[in-house]
Amino acid sequence: MDKFRACFDENFWANIAPIAGAVQACQLLANAGFELVCVTALESKFAKARLLNLEASGFPIKKVITTSHEVRQTSPKADVVNQLKPCAFVDDFLPYMRGINRGIHKALILRDPNGSPNTGPELDLLNSTHRNLAEFADAYMGMVRVGQPRRTGS
Repeated sequence: MDKFRACFDENFWANIAPIAGAVQACQLLANAGFELVCVTALESKFAKARLLNLEASGFPIKKVITTSHEVRQTSPKADVVNQLKPCAFVDDFLPYMRGINRGIHKALILRDPNGSPNTGPELDLLNSTHRNLAEFADAYMGMVRVGQPRRTGS
């Protein structure tokens, strides 16, 4: 695993191609007035490379915050996300939803079901699931237009 992770160097993080539709989805949200922040489970030494990559790819993101990648009882992203108090937290890894405050819309981008960690009873803690970021952006903008950006309840 260490040899595999060693491939994720500064050059890697500076040159990731965006997933189809992701830039447009983020632009839609930014144009609607949402500030987008990248909270990533990444070593802090790669934050600048990741930010430069996002900007070069056309993402309207001006801030990258790094966290540990180790998931325990709560997500390593939970403290940062809860301090930011966003209206929505979007991720593609279900364990990163652990510990995110209830008032924050938790949206999961689904992965291929074969070998995915995105299964089990924690799915019930989500506000929404989507096939990709573009689907999330469209759905969220629809909720905002009708005045219900968050699902309430259990």
